[in-house]
Amino acid sequence: MNYTVTGATGHLGRIVVQDMLKMVGAESLRAAVHTPAKAAALRQQGIATVKADYLDVPTMVDALQGTDVLIYIPSKTYDVLQRVTEFENTLTAMKAANVSQIVFVSFYADQEDNPFTMSPYYAYAPRRLAGSGLQYAVVKNALYADPLVPYLPELIERQALIYPVGDAAMSFIAQNDSAEAIATVAVKPELRGAGQVYTVTQNEAYTMPRLGEVMTAVTGRTIGYQPVSVAEFGRIYAAEGDGDELGSMYAGGAKGELGLMTDDFKTITGRNPEDMTHFLKTRYQR
Repeated sequence: MNYTVTGATGHLGRIVVQDMLKMVGAESLRAAVHTPAKAAALRQQGIATVKADYLDVPTMVDALQGTDVLIYIPSKTYDVLQRVTEFENTLTAMKAANVSQIVFVSFYADQEDNPFTMSPYYAYAPRRLAGSGLQYAVVKNALYADPLVPYLPELIERQALIYPVGDAAMSFIAQNDSAEAIATVAVKPELRGAGQVYTVTQNEAYTMPRLGEVMTAVTGRTIGYQPVSVAEFGRIYAAEGDGDELGSMYAGGAKGELGLMTDDFKTITGRNPEDMTHFLKTRYQR
């Protein structure tokens, strides 16, 4: 079997590629990247790299030649129409390149009444796959725990989490665990190909006071909870370019739509996901 991973130089894609490398070897693996110059490290590992531009169908067709299973990691744009166009182009390219199997990497904020900017895209994609005639599986991620680590110094300074989610709980997953689940689904035929939908989460969802308690124990510094409004959250992080979009995501969180927990990670991998306390303890440096 030959596997192609898109977004292979991104934060998640890099980890998926390394897991796939361990599972199937470099000879069965191809990394599809937007900028091949950034993929030198992958080539040094013997992994073939190909240029893939989601907005250019011919390059996608070339990138997918000889692929048995595509692991599709979407781009990071918050433009819903562009995301849909990118995916439609990929489906067109898959048909032209005779690729019949796909593992689609998704996100769990896809409810019909979720105000998150990207919710329409995440709701559309599995329905589109259901009518595509492809053999597919969908892996939905919970919130990534990883950004919490570089966020800790700011939280220590504020002495509080400020997410505008009220009393609602949110669930998380470490990127390493997400990548392992995605790679495992890709390489095990019994886990993919029949429209399976997985949601990978840790085994506990956290209210913000509870998450603050965990962070306090890990850092030795008091971190409470003083939520701001969705609008204020957007203003605070506007300079980073995604304040409004993140605010819309946490507005969904306030409705309880980011608190889903499942056993899907263990179903896929046979083990429990890394819990939040261990995750933060092993990564936070005082």
